[in-house]
Amino acid sequence: MAGVVSAGHEKTAEAGQVILQAGGNAFDAAVAAVFAACVVEPTLTSLGGGGFLLAHKASYAGGASENVLFDFFTQTPGSREGCDRPDFYPIEADFGDSVQEFHVGMGSIAVPGVFAGLLAVHKRLGRLPLKVVAEPAVKLAREGLTVTEFQGYCYQLLSPILLGTARSRAIYAPAGTRLQAGEKLRMSEFADTLESLAGLGDEAALKVFYEGEIAEKIVRDCRAGGGYLSLADLKGYEVIERSPLSINYRGIQMLTNPPPSAGGALIAFCLELLDRFDLSEMKHGSAEHLTLLSQAMRWTNEARRSHLDGRLFEGAIAQKFTASDLIDQYAGLLTEIMSNQLNRWGSTTHLSVMDDEGNAASVTTSNGEGSSYVIPGTQIMLNNMLGEEDLNPLGFNQWPGNRRMSSMMAPTMILKDDRPQLALGSGGSNRIRTAILQVISNIVDFGMPLKLAVESPRIHWESGAFHLEPGYSAAAMEGAEAEFLGTDRVVHWQRSNMFFGGVHSVGLNPDGGLTGAGDPRRSGAVR
Repeated sequence: MAGVVSAGHEKTAEAGQVILQAGGNAFDAAVAAVFAACVVEPTLTSLGGGGFLLAHKASYAGGASENVLFDFFTQTPGSREGCDRPDFYPIEADFGDSVQEFHVGMGSIAVPGVFAGLLAVHKRLGRLPLKVVAEPAVKLAREGLTVTEFQGYCYQLLSPILLGTARSRAIYAPAGTRLQAGEKLRMSEFADTLESLAGLGDEAALKVFYEGEIAEKIVRDCRAGGGYLSLADLKGYEVIERSPLSINYRGIQMLTNPPPSAGGALIAFCLELLDRFDLSEMKHGSAEHLTLLSQAMRWTNEARRSHLDGRLFEGAIAQKFTASDLIDQYAGLLTEIMSNQLNRWGSTTHLSVMDDEGNAASVTTSNGEGSSYVIPGTQIMLNNMLGEEDLNPLGFNQWPGNRRMSSMMAPTMILKDDRPQLALGSGGSNRIRTAILQVISNIVDFGMPLKLAVESPRIHWESGAFHLEPGYSAAAMEGAEAEFLGTDRVVHWQRSNMFFGGVHSVGLNPDGGLTGAGDPRRSGAVR
């Protein structure tokens, strides 16, 4: 089958393309690509992490098409009882210009969902046998691959985690020192594990991971080592199929991640603000454009802080956050401002797939930074989502039990006449929504081709800091900065950086042909 795959690593995209060429559809290719990403992008995703897949299933033989969001993000454990002294501790990642603190250890592990999610997508929408879909990842893990400059940089940043336990050191420092760019990463135990699981088929593989041998290893180590997970937590985990959040922006239908995740609702809110202005009358990258965009981001954050903090686990986020009176309130503030005119980590990765039958998949996954705990005999590192500050609005170790965690991940699609025109998403924590927002606006408001829309410079506002990538004119930056002087810190980045996300996208050319764009900020590739 013909199709296009855009992902955060050439080998990730290649794995998806191999499956398309073998007769698989977009969903087979997406599952294969995520399996491969767990090998080639191991600092960004894992079978022990969480994520979301937004699927558009094309209509066949007169049947109806279908849009569905598979929620396989992490779940909080059912209880904190029995773990009086959790293994939960801070580490520091040195970015050169700044140092960022993360919390890891057995006590940072939430119930993982990626493996369950991939099996659910494959069983429901896939075409090829699971064993075939897993083959590219198995081959990569067994034969090994050369560490890229980007992954080498990630290994350096996360050294305290990757070298934190004997089993993690065996993966990332097999000869005693941390792997560097240009050296070989091999994961033979992961290859054996994935091959064995895939050979069992979807249902049996799920049982082994969440109830059988693998689950028992996780629970045993948690009990002994200060973790919260129980066998009941793992056995009770379910992939949830949700109706995507639908957004209408300038007459174009968009689908994105619904509640309880907040990312999609925040994109919807910001687009509603932008919809009050005619961006087509502005020059892209002008002072007026940058001011509008940055202030829309600023007021979206302010609305989130004022109306959502502490309630991110509730299911009514979209209704509360897209209510017309709330939008009117902040749009008025934004209009007033405009009338006066005239390296942080984000351990997430994204991939997008479209095939020539009209199927599309947009999937974002993450392992947090990783807990440093590796399941014995598998080389699968589990997540540290309970140690992610953004995901724990009530404070560390204060999470409500047995609840699906909220996320900023927002796999997104644009549809026209019931056919996907664009599938995109991003990694980058709080920068996910602003990266996606800017690419969509570049395409819809400024008519940019996909590659240019992805590679154009970006801005981001968060926590009192206005960040600008290089590429804007001095006059435009000076005009935009005027709204922040005296109240916020302005940060001029010297080069394009992964801080601003990684929007790996696929879509249709004006002539209807398939195209793709990998974001160079995160070593993106298209196959």
